[in-house]
Amino acid sequence: MSGKVWLVGAGPGDLGLFTIKGMEVLKQAEVVLYDSLVGEGVLSQIPENARLINVGKRASRHTMPQEEINRLLLEEAEKGYRVVRLKGGDPFLFGRGGEELELLAEHGIPYEVVPGVTSPLAVPAYNGIPVTHRDYCSSLHIITGHKRAGERYDIDFQALVNTKGTLVFLMGLSALQDICDGLLRAGMEPEMPAAVLEKGTTAAQKRIVATVGTLPQEARRRGAKTPAIIVVGKVCALADTFAWYEKLPLAGWKVLVTRPKALISRTAAQLREKGAEVLEIPSIATIPMTGQEELKQVFGHLEEYDWLVFTSPTGVDVFFEELLRQKKDIRCLGNVRIAVIGPGTEKKLNEKGLFADLMPKIYDGDALGDVLAENVQLDTRILIPRAEKGNQNLTAKLRAAGAVVEDLPTYRTVYETSGLIDEQAAFENGEIDCVVFTSASTVKGFAERTKGLDYTGVRAACIGRQTKAAADALGMKTYMAGQATIDSLIALVEEMKRSEETWN
Repeated sequence: MSGKVWLVGAGPGDLGLFTIKGMEVLKQAEVVLYDSLVGEGVLSQIPENARLINVGKRASRHTMPQEEINRLLLEEAEKGYRVVRLKGGDPFLFGRGGEELELLAEHGIPYEVVPGVTSPLAVPAYNGIPVTHRDYCSSLHIITGHKRAGERYDIDFQALVNTKGTLVFLMGLSALQDICDGLLRAGMEPEMPAAVLEKGTTAAQKRIVATVGTLPQEARRRGAKTPAIIVVGKVCALADTFAWYEKLPLAGWKVLVTRPKALISRTAAQLREKGAEVLEIPSIATIPMTGQEELKQVFGHLEEYDWLVFTSPTGVDVFFEELLRQKKDIRCLGNVRIAVIGPGTEKKLNEKGLFADLMPKIYDGDALGDVLAENVQLDTRILIPRAEKGNQNLTAKLRAAGAVVEDLPTYRTVYETSGLIDEQAAFENGEIDCVVFTSASTVKGFAERTKGLDYTGVRAACIGRQTKAAADALGMKTYMAGQATIDSLIALVEEMKRSEETWN
């Protein structure tokens, strides 16, 4: 039985511009062939169990010839796999998607095309350039600026000038001088506004606005780099007026989020709303510890405990999953009081239809131990279902107060690895501005997969004292949120960026 191929457009870079359908298809992929222009945010969404094949092309550097890519798509589909051909931008706009489908169609392989947001529209929009405007132009023309070595451009510059529309050249930065010269020879006014838009929709976005007569010199002076597009037309003059992206508080910052996969989305979404480019690369994962005899025994007499203590949202989820697994009715907790470490854990508890009886004003294990110790008596029975390696200060404080504490491991924390994105190289090249840590475990997981990195160059936004202590131990430049909440952590990242801008 043959598999199926999806040609999926990954958009111009910003994960937020990746389509819902594209994400749904990618999450079910068994084999992924991806390009070098696919944004890191999209790459981070590829399933862990998918087999990855890098077929990237950039300028004259080709990882794999197009004919070989076509053959691979066919072979993997014939083996019965769900194959995703992940392409930057849109598969059918200079993406050679048609060539890839020809061989599949010839052999009767089923396929679908998932369009992507294309850079000729998205990148100008992120730079405040409307490609059409009733007062300036009524047409848009997209042209490849790429040509084979030694060949002349197959471009009718005269026809382009006669359209009086907006012109967008893709893959043309190396030929910028030739393109501008061609337009000028065809009669375009040297004063016509024009722009080079570099790495659009990402934190490294850069805009160079000049005229057709001066753009090549200005691009050389300012060191324009690929990937970039060239926009020519009166609408380029609107860029400074309509620019919006760079006004967002975290625009220009690339932030690495290390939370476990199940918890990462809200943090990443809030950062993106503020304008950050976000890499979602969990440094830890949690594995429920099911089937243990100790677990069965404890869950067999939950009603005998006086307090149930949760130290993380994950702990809440795992506890109630185990309750369901053992077919225990939630009514067995009827007389049990519940304490939580902070608002995130409290919110997760609320989702289960329960409310906390106690939460410390400072959201960490030490503070939780202090306030709970004030509420216990001799032989008060306390159950703490949590990670295998938790903060022992909490248990010690409660036992010192006379409580009988059952410190029950319900899940194990393991370190994650990333096979697609070289975090160490990204930090060494100055590409990542900040890493967000939500626990000491995420710090340790990050350190495990970046061994050899000079951590003194890493800015770390830490949610609380234990997290900051773990980052401090590595020599990172650490900052701590005012409160141990995600909202406070996001505010901290904003403050870090403002402080950097002030010093610069």
